[in-house]
Parts: sequence; C-alpha cells; structure tokens
Amino acid sequence: MADWVAVAGERKPLEYLAKPGTLALLVGVALALHPASDARRTAFVVALVLSLAGDVFLMLPRDLFAGGLASFLLGHVAYAVGLRAYAPSNVTATLLAAVGVGVIAGLIGSRVVRGVREKGHTELVGPVVAYMVVLSAMVVLALGTRSALAGAGAVLFLCSDAVLAWNRFVRPLRRGPLVVIVTYHLAQALLVLSLIR
Repeated sequence: MADWVAVAGERKPLEYLAKPGTLALLVGVALALHPASDARRTAFVVALVLSLAGDVFLMLPRDLFAGGLASFLLGHVAYAVGLRAYAPSNVTATLLAAVGVGVIAGLIGSRVVRGVREKGHTELVGPVVAYMVVLSAMVVLALGTRSALAGAGAVLFLCSDAVLAWNRFVRPLRRGPLVVIVTYHLAQALLVLSLIR
C-alpha cells in the first residue's frame, strides 16, 4: 500500500523504496510458504525476482523500458513453467481461455502495436509482440489450472500490463499508473498464494 500511495501522490523517493520492497517481501512469502509443489515454488520465485528487476528498470528516471520488458517477459516464462506443474489442467477451460485471451490480446495488442509505431519506436514492435504472446500464454495456462487464485492473478497481470501499454503507447489514462500498480501487486500476491493449492 505504501507504493500505491507513492504512485498516487507521485512521491518518487517513497516509490524507489516501496516498489522493489513489495516484490522482495513477496519473494520472502513465497519462500516461507509450504507449497503444494516445490518445482512450482522455484519457478514462481524466479518469476518474482525477474519481476523485481523489471520494476527497477521501469521506475528509474532513465527510459529503460526495453530492459523492463525483457525482465517481465522472462518472468512470465518462469510463471508458465511453474503453472505447468499444476496437474491435471482442465482441457476445456484451457481452450476457452485461449479463445478469450486471444480475442482480448488481439484487440488491445493491435492498437498498442500501432501506437508503438506511431510514436516512432519501431525497434520495440517485435519485443512488444513477443511479450504479448508470452503473457497471453501464461494467462491461458493459469486459467487452465484448477486454481482460482492463479487464474485471477494471471488475469489481473494481463489487466495491469494492458493499462500500462495503453497509457504509454496509445494515450494516458486517468489514474492509469495507480491502476497499473494496484492490479500488478494484487496479481503477484494471488499468484504467490496459489502456491499453497
């Protein structure tokens, strides 16, 4: 919540402490839990550490968006690996999720990619598309599990990243940064809590 206050009030010194601090605490929680699967926990902890690195890249005054994008892309790969440790996956839920996420990612993603091009960042088109594909795959895997916590966390991650991308490449949204950070932290917390089921 300290980071939410920092983002809402544009208090950068507090954000520099609270934003990475939140992910560091979540890493600690993930390590302290008694997980249903040690392999899943290992993958999730890797994802959290990569997310922490991405947070640092994105909050610094210099524009290190590419570094943040790469860190989070690898983080989603790690989450996907961990989500594969759920067994069995629900085939029907996975197929329905693939259709739904594909439609949403296509609609939002096409507008974001157009915005990337319009802002003259053509070098980011490939990485942004790759990121959207990996994020979408992670969400589909999460929704295909029997874990409501993992599914909700992944969907909130998709919402957070959609608002962030729209805010950056299409047009600024009112309270966009606050929406991004709240949904992001809730997403990470739910994914961590899903470790116990």
